[in-house]
Amino acid sequence: MQQPSSNNKLPKGVLEKPKDTKSVILRLSKYLFYNKWLLLLAVLLAITSNLLALVGPMLSGYAIDAIEPGVGAVNFKTVFYYTGWMIVFYLLSSVLTYNLSVLMMHISQKVSKRLREDLFIKLVELPIGYFDTHQSGDLISRFSYDIDVIGNSLSTDVVQICSSIITVIGAFIMMVIISPILVMVTLVTIPLSILYTKYMTSKVRPLFRKRSEKLGRMNSFVEEMVTAQKTIKAYARENTVMDKFRIINDEAIEAYYNADYYSSIVGPTVNFINNLSLSLVTVFGALLYLFGKMTLGNISSFVLYSRKFSGPINEAANIVSELQSAAAAAERVFRILDETAEKADIPDATDLTEVEGNVEIKEVSFGYSKDKIIIQKLNLMAKAGGLIAIVGPTGAGKTTIINLLMRFYDVLDGIITVDGHNINELTRKSLRKAYAMVLQDTWVFHGTIYENIAYGKENATMEEVIEAAKAARIHSYIMRLPEGYHTVLNEEGVNISKGQKQLLTIARAMLMEAKMLILDEATSNVDTRTEIQIQKAMRNLMHGKTCFVIAHRLSTIRNADLILVVDNGNIVEQGNHKDLIKKQGFYYRLYESQFE
Repeated sequence: MQQPSSNNKLPKGVLEKPKDTKSVILRLSKYLFYNKWLLLLAVLLAITSNLLALVGPMLSGYAIDAIEPGVGAVNFKTVFYYTGWMIVFYLLSSVLTYNLSVLMMHISQKVSKRLREDLFIKLVELPIGYFDTHQSGDLISRFSYDIDVIGNSLSTDVVQICSSIITVIGAFIMMVIISPILVMVTLVTIPLSILYTKYMTSKVRPLFRKRSEKLGRMNSFVEEMVTAQKTIKAYARENTVMDKFRIINDEAIEAYYNADYYSSIVGPTVNFINNLSLSLVTVFGALLYLFGKMTLGNISSFVLYSRKFSGPINEAANIVSELQSAAAAAERVFRILDETAEKADIPDATDLTEVEGNVEIKEVSFGYSKDKIIIQKLNLMAKAGGLIAIVGPTGAGKTTIINLLMRFYDVLDGIITVDGHNINELTRKSLRKAYAMVLQDTWVFHGTIYENIAYGKENATMEEVIEAAKAARIHSYIMRLPEGYHTVLNEEGVNISKGQKQLLTIARAMLMEAKMLILDEATSNVDTRTEIQIQKAMRNLMHGKTCFVIAHRLSTIRNADLILVVDNGNIVEQGNHKDLIKKQGFYYRLYESQFE
């Protein structure tokens, strides 16, 4: 089968045009508002805890003013009074801040959970063509790394942003109350901090996006190499693979370094600017004290409030860097959520019921891209209960025909009918349930053998599973296992051979109550003798059902009712084995080539 290319990576150094960061954050906020009552409680905790913390500098100033000029002239009663209240306010603030942190962790996990659910649902809804053109490792990294980055940002950065806003506003109000003149001195350096932070934000944003993309590429490569270990070792390509990994890893490290480096210099630079502001406040505060315009307590309180005022601005620089990373991760997640789902059934689509199994392809043309047509004006008639074999050279379009029958892809021109119904007018679910399908690439999941065989039929009994296993010639092997049908398979079935996995998937297909069966090289991992036995058992079990078989070993399809010989997307010959051999045409040459 000719598939679309999976190489969808951008050229090195080229980034996709970024979405508006504001829109990404706005979209994330919608996930937060799914937990609006918890979020409201978090806001109340943040306001209360920060207001309590803002009382401390004022009380500190009152305590300092209790120190009268002269040696030992201290009103300790007043000092202890205000100090005691400071401890109470700071303690209450700390307790509320702790509860706020726990609450935000809870909210962030709920957001992460919902994001993962939406992302998984979207992946299920996407057409098969999407997975043909996107690497699974990159998709997995969006489930793990990207959503984790979003969750961590929500649990910490949102709290800090909320606290910073309250602290800045509250501290500014207190500073104005204490000394409007010193406030003017403080505000001199604020525009410089804002302009610098804005400039660095625009510089850091694409670096975090590139970091996420490089990690996704590395995950894809690692996953591919892990699954291909036998092939790598068989061809002694370990050194080549390691060299490629070093290149990809170096690119990921460089992307991480650049993002972290530029984001790390923002905080210290903004802190330096704020310290300049503090120096100016100290100088002008001393002058005001000399002229009797301020007390030492007021100066102390103002300095503490100025630190609270400038501190969040400094933290904001770090928060912005983390938000950029979260926004880049969110972009990657939303990019999948915004993908076009599999085309919905037409409004008046009907369910395929009482299936007989008559399949007809009329003048069908198809290509994975419109500029490269693979199948041209294809015609095929499969009568109910017949065994139809599809043969031809690699890339001739055999598996593509199966993809069209199952509506994994829709035809560009022509129609396909089942029992006279245009499949485009049927619901996909009912159409696909009418087929049982076994592929060359077998799939088993972590669970018992019984669960794997019964996967396609709800409430299947043990007797039905055993009957299907016997027909697939796997029952005797299963009974030799310590736990029999209750033996748990490892992930991807690594504790059984490929041939045994294939027999399990064949048994699974046999168990399904489907009127049509598709076997796409389904017996490629079993020996010829077993394959012949399976074909006989399958014919008995599938009596009266339509069966499509794609096979390379032509000796196994001699008994097919109809053999379709496909080449370059067209049926060049059709008939039974004897008739095609007599013609001594394309099929004859294919058949003879396997015995030369």
